[in-house]
Amino acid sequence: MEPSFSLKTILTISLFLFFLTPQSSLAIKVPFYPQDLLPLLPRQVSWPILNYLNGAVDLLPTFVGAASAFNDTGEWKGACFYENRAWMEFHNKTGSEFGGGTLHLKVSKAHSWTCMDIYVFATPYRVTWDYYFLSREHTLEFKEWDSKAEYEYVKRQGVSIFLMQAGMLGTLSALWDVFPLFTNTGWGENSNIGFLKKHMGATFEQRPQPWATNISVDDVHSGDFLAISKIRGRWGGFETLEKWVSGAYAGHTAVCLKDSEGKLWVGESGHENEQGEDIIAMLPWDEWWEFELNKDDSNPHIALLPLHPDVRAKFNETAAWEYALSMNGKPYGYHNMIFSWIDTLDGNYPPPLDSHVVASVMTVWNHMQPEYAANMWNEALNKRLGTQGLDLPDVLVEVEKRGSSFGELLTIPEQDDWLYADGKSTSCIAFVLEMYKEAGLFDPISGSVQVTEFTIKDAYTLRFFENNSSRLPKWCNDGDDVKLPFCQIKGKYRMELPEYNTMDPYPHMNERCPSLPPKYYRTQNC
Repeated sequence: MEPSFSLKTILTISLFLFFLTPQSSLAIKVPFYPQDLLPLLPRQVSWPILNYLNGAVDLLPTFVGAASAFNDTGEWKGACFYENRAWMEFHNKTGSEFGGGTLHLKVSKAHSWTCMDIYVFATPYRVTWDYYFLSREHTLEFKEWDSKAEYEYVKRQGVSIFLMQAGMLGTLSALWDVFPLFTNTGWGENSNIGFLKKHMGATFEQRPQPWATNISVDDVHSGDFLAISKIRGRWGGFETLEKWVSGAYAGHTAVCLKDSEGKLWVGESGHENEQGEDIIAMLPWDEWWEFELNKDDSNPHIALLPLHPDVRAKFNETAAWEYALSMNGKPYGYHNMIFSWIDTLDGNYPPPLDSHVVASVMTVWNHMQPEYAANMWNEALNKRLGTQGLDLPDVLVEVEKRGSSFGELLTIPEQDDWLYADGKSTSCIAFVLEMYKEAGLFDPISGSVQVTEFTIKDAYTLRFFENNSSRLPKWCNDGDDVKLPFCQIKGKYRMELPEYNTMDPYPHMNERCPSLPPKYYRTQNC
């Protein structure tokens, strides 16, 4: 019986032949680009191809230049059009105080007849977008500038232009790729695992059951560290992106403390209270552990990292409790959450991220959720400038006036003693390490260490933890034929903590460290 070939079958074969053909060998513009026709194919064929070609990171725009009245952007290559140039023309068509402007964007040399490019355009005061599929000069109108500050900024710095590198179809594919990261489903969990395997090289080897350890609290001591990795739901998706940009193989942390009666407690920055607020809390171990075992729907994987006996001997339990109780009930440290990750001008941004994209994202949030944006970064940016009360647009203008850049501003180290409107600000890891600092573990250099600059990876690489497996509790990794150097107490997959317990503290540690995937190499003494 002769096989029958449908149009879709022929297209499918053509697609695979095309993907195997070097692009440089295609000397003419084809009437259609095979990738543009993927939606015509069955979903079980098209989406695997799209997911192979594109991923969640394709949602991130790439900065290609800024168009001002005095300088055009120079040429760049788009996803669809290979020759592009933009420039700005000021006018006052509305008769307003500061006038407006027209951004001209000339696109040419499309690789096919069916492709298009998507762009995002941003100033400190607005963000907009447009798409183009015809080879010609396009225009984008700014009828009126928001203020003199925006007018002066655009005149000097221009309108920032960002390209969605994956094009229209790739962007839609990326949306499909990133959406499940935040869903509380098996699909979402597999998406998070797939993302971390693809972008960080994580392995997710399955452990033998039982996946929860029968812990004896007598073997847990004050200062023992809890590394937590959530892989599904809202927090799973957030942690996946956090791991990708920072190089950490855990996304949340907590710390153990025993009181004078020997009762075990857990200190956690990021505990959700009954009002749905994320706060710093001291919780009885039994309450915390029961929640993680039976109620936490993010499928947490948890490792206990016992302190080394010599380090434990230095741990001032009284000072640790004083610090913990002084922070109990205070808000989670949103103010400085992103700044521990950004230390350098270009060594902390996985492509296509850069400081321009960060500024653009902040601008979007500043318009959509002004209170949220102010809590996340406005006050922290003012701290770095030595100013008070500036909102994000004013911060960007002030930086430009000083002859600096937003990228340089982001690299200024956070200071542990900075006081925000709601008090000291500590993320989950800053809370743990500030307790370590108060308890004496960073002595004699504690005055020259800013723990708010540490990521979770920076924390678990400290040489503070047990290095002799014979001293680990008997229940540690019980039943697993792979003996980890720490105690995994919950989780289906074996946790990885690369470079665990390898680095001694030093002055100004982690203030100037690069962190680019997939290897996340750091320079010496950064």
